[in-house]
Amino acid sequence: MEDRAAGAAVLKRLRKRRGLSLAAVARALVQLAGDLHQPALPAVASVQRSVARWESGKPVMPDERYQLLLAHLYARAPGGSLVLGAGSDFAEYLHALGLLGESERRTAELRTLVLRAATDAGGGMLALLAPGVQAGLSAALEDPSRTDQDTIDGLASVVVDVNAEIGSLPMVRLQLLLAPAVEASRRLLAGPVPEPLLPQLRKVAVAAATLAGRLAFETRDDAASRALYAEATGEAGRLAEPWRQANVHMSHALVTLYSAQGLDGARRLVDQAVRAARTGESSLTRARAHALQAELAARAGHERQAHTALGLAWYDVEADHSCDPAPMSFSAGHLKGFEGLCELYIGDAAEAHDRFAQAAEALRAPREQVQRAIVTTDQALARIRLGEPRAAADLLHGCVAAASTTGGRVPALRLRRARRELRPWRREDWVADLDDHLMDVLGT
Repeated sequence: MEDRAAGAAVLKRLRKRRGLSLAAVARALVQLAGDLHQPALPAVASVQRSVARWESGKPVMPDERYQLLLAHLYARAPGGSLVLGAGSDFAEYLHALGLLGESERRTAELRTLVLRAATDAGGGMLALLAPGVQAGLSAALEDPSRTDQDTIDGLASVVVDVNAEIGSLPMVRLQLLLAPAVEASRRLLAGPVPEPLLPQLRKVAVAAATLAGRLAFETRDDAASRALYAEATGEAGRLAEPWRQANVHMSHALVTLYSAQGLDGARRLVDQAVRAARTGESSLTRARAHALQAELAARAGHERQAHTALGLAWYDVEADHSCDPAPMSFSAGHLKGFEGLCELYIGDAAEAHDRFAQAAEALRAPREQVQRAIVTTDQALARIRLGEPRAAADLLHGCVAAASTTGGRVPALRLRRARRELRPWRREDWVADLDDHLMDVLGT
C-alpha cells in the first residue's frame, strides 16, 4: 500500500510541476484521445474524477486507455518537444505506474507505443536523451573539447534504448533512431575530446557501430553493414577489453553467415571472437563465442568439434556471472537453441525439437522475440524431419507473424528455408494456407 501511495504522490507531483489542475489534465486527456484517434472519453467532469482517484489516498490504477493517454501527455515537454530519457517526466510517469502495481512488461509496452508514434512523426534520437543533454550534445558537436560525462552517458543511453526495442519496433525505425548517435560518436572521436573521456566515448562508438551494422544487414544494406563492422572492429581494437572485440566479431559473423556464400567468412570471424573472448573478462561472451563455434562446426558436419565447443559453452554459462561485464548477453535459454541446431545438423531430430521447444519457452522477453522466432522456425524444421509436416506448418504461421512485426531478415530467411522443406506436400491445403500467409505478410 505504501508503494501505491507513493505512486499516487508521483502522479500528483508531475501534474503540479506542470501547473495543471485536475480539470486541466482531464481536458488534455480528452484532447489527446481525439488527436490520437482513440475512442472518445466521457465528459471532462467524469475524466476529472478519474484523475482525482489516481492521486487519492487510496489510489486506483489508470486503465490501459488512460495509461496510454497519460504517457503521451508526459512524453511531451511543455514546449512541445518529445523527451523520453532518464530524468524526464515520462520516465517518472512510468516509475509511478510501477509503484501503483503495473508490470514492467506493460510499462515497456507503453514506452514502445510512444516511441513508435515519435518515429511516425519524424522524431528521432533526441527524444531518447535525458533533459539537458540535448544542449550539451549540441555544444560538444560544435566543439568536441566541451564534451562532458553527461553527453557520453546520453549517447550510451540512446544505443541501449534502441537495442532494447529490437523485437518491438521494426528494424528500419530502429535504424533511423540510431543513425544520429553513430554520426555523433564519429564526430566527437574526430575532435579534441578530453583525454579521460576517450575510452568511454570509444565504448559508445563500438556499441553504436556494431548495432548499426546489424540493423543495416537487417534492412538488406550489406555494403553499409560491412563498413560499420569494420569501424566497430577498429575502435574496439583501441580498447583494453577483449570481450568487446569478441562481441563485434560475433555480430559480424552472424550477418556474414546469412549474407555470404559458404561458411569460411563466418568461421574466421568466430575463431577471432573465441581468441578474443578467451583473454576477456566476460565468461558469457566466451560462452556465446563457443556456441557459435559449435553451430558452424555442426553445419560443416564436424560432430566432435561441435560437441567440444558446446561443452566449453556450458562450462562458461554455468559459471558465476556476478561480476560479468555483459550479464545479459547470453543465457542457458540461448545455448539450448544452439544445442538444438547442432542436433538438427549432426544428431537426432527429436532431440533437436525438444531443445528448440525449451529455448523458445525461455525466450519470452520482448528483446528476445527475434531470437524466439528463429528458434521456433528451426523447431518446425525438426518437426518436418520427424515426419510431422502439418504440425511444422502450424508452428511456421506464428513465425510469420513475428518476422513481419520486427522486419528481421534472419527469421525471413529461415522461413524460406523451412518452406522449401515442405515442397513434397505443396499440394496440401495447409501448405497453401501457409503460402498465402507468407505472401500476405512478407510478400514472399
